[in-house]
Amino acid sequence: MGKITVETCEIEGLKVITPTVFGDNRGYFMETYHYEDYKAAGIDQVFVQDNQSSSVKGVLRGLHFQINYPQDKLVRVIAGEVFDVAVDLRPGSATYGKWHGVTLSAENKKQFFIPKNFAHGFLVLSDYAEFAYKCTDFYHPNDEGGILWSDPEIGVKWPIPEGMELVMSDKDKKWEGLSAISIK
Repeated sequence: MGKITVETCEIEGLKVITPTVFGDNRGYFMETYHYEDYKAAGIDQVFVQDNQSSSVKGVLRGLHFQINYPQDKLVRVIAGEVFDVAVDLRPGSATYGKWHGVTLSAENKKQFFIPKNFAHGFLVLSDYAEFAYKCTDFYHPNDEGGILWSDPEIGVKWPIPEGMELVMSDKDKKWEGLSAISIK
């Protein structure tokens, strides 16, 4: 127990987790998830699916959410570095439409807990990144929702270096802004 440090964010429910890393001349060891530690930190979720993706520098994925089957997510980077973003879509929330971003990397080993009813996305800052995450509900392909990554109403300050060419799916280029979505 007590092998993680948890930082709360200005948006209620979002948490940045830093695991304790045990290292020596051979390398390192860390627990990436321990139910009792996370439960003690207020993250008492049952995760039912693990996902992993790889991306090259400049890939921007998001901002995605599930409409009728929302998911809590515990995300981390296992190779490279990304700027990870969550946008509050909880109806009636005092921080509805507000965003929080955190740099996740293989080096800092931080994790980001994102509750249900948040949109999520990330920008790859390193030449290559592998991204892994746990979800509390299964992915339902016909339940996808999204918000345009550059919606001025949200105003995410993506750390896009000069000269970086963004790489996005056609779907991510076509999402509408926050005012066009409806979350129940």
